Amino acid sequence: MASTVKKSTKRKRKIAALLVAILVPTMVLGLWIAIHRIPWLGPWLADSARSVVGPGPIATLEDVAYGIEDRWNRVWRRNDLPQPYWEVPAPVESSPAPAPSVPKIPAFQLADVGPMHKAWSAPGDGIWVPVLDKAYPNAPPRMFKTLLHPDTRRSWTAVTVVAVDLRQVGLHLVAGRWEPKATEKEGFSYKRTGLVPENAHDDLLAAFNGGFKLEHGHYGMRVDGVTLVRPRKKVCTIAMHTDDTLQVGTWERFAQGHEQLRWWRQTPACMWENGKLHVGLTVEDNTAWGATVDGDTIIRRSALGVDPTGKVLLVGIGDSTTARAIAMAMSHAGAQDVAQLDVNWSFPKFVTFERRDGVGELIAVPISKGFEYEEDDFVRKPYARDFFYLTRKSATSTTS
Repeated sequence: MASTVKKSTKRKRKIAALLVAILVPTMVLGLWIAIHRIPWLGPWLADSARSVVGPGPIATLEDVAYGIEDRWNRVWRRNDLPQPYWEVPAPVESSPAPAPSVPKIPAFQLADVGPMHKAWSAPGDGIWVPVLDKAYPNAPPRMFKTLLHPDTRRSWTAVTVVAVDLRQVGLHLVAGRWEPKATEKEGFSYKRTGLVPENAHDDLLAAFNGGFKLEHGHYGMRVDGVTLVRPRKKVCTIAMHTDDTLQVGTWERFAQGHEQLRWWRQTPACMWENGKLHVGLTVEDNTAWGATVDGDTIIRRSALGVDPTGKVLLVGIGDSTTARAIAMAMSHAGAQDVAQLDVNWSFPKFVTFERRDGVGELIAVPISKGFEYEEDDFVRKPYARDFFYLTRKSATSTTS
């Protein structure tokens, strides 16, 4: 009798162990899929866990999870070739009669940069495609986009780069509804909306993500004459002067008189500065451009750069990229100075805006596939983290 009971108990334990072996991986897989399908779930889980165990263990867990995903992709997608994200239309001439609000300045034109690796590219790589302004469809383009594949080991690594004519387009910075949290007394009372101001809606072209939340590096920020987060030394800074000159460089370039800048936002060390690649991007296991995750971790990343003339803004959103991969793509596209913005699946995004059915409310439209977004983002739904937005400049405020 006792022997029968023991056998029954062992059998139950084996069944229980088998169920655990099946259910746990299934639950983990289901959670991973849900995180990539439900925009708020991943950030909520990560923030909740950080509040209990701190950022270190969560960063390690993220590295492990993204590492497993990358190994899976490298096995199951090893024979995949680079794919285009959009069709490249045949060249067409712009209408000679611009819309009334378009400044009479030389048309914005860019020479195609071509693929980063000719033998490892998708059709259209490195070809600049006009980004249509739905409000003025016959106007010469103010923005172009292209796709680049910087990683010859991963066909799914792709960087969408948007080039913006700063002669015709204004760049603005907005504090997030919650992030970055203020560290300065004047910042505690600063009113945050997390939205593009309503008086900018008529000229709104696009919006894209900003930098890291406070706990991921304590990178500084000043906007609307208010310092929200005190500046750090020797980190990259995106600085907008009162004459609409945009610069990207190490903080010490702007420290003296920084309060006279229109706004500034800090990021990890500059990836490129004065045309030189940061030495850290040649070092393996460098965490500088992930804040918490490793610089070699294969994740979604974003970056902002300016060309040597200072008149072209370049914004990059990279899928499954290392820090070095997106840095090299930004340089290939024409950026001389580059700052990395936010990372991870949920945050990097670039959306344009158009009127619903041509006349209704403004809605966000992704510049390419794969971004997590909602149509109300930035204009009706407050954005939790800081972001940038782009507006058409009036003819009187534009200079050549």
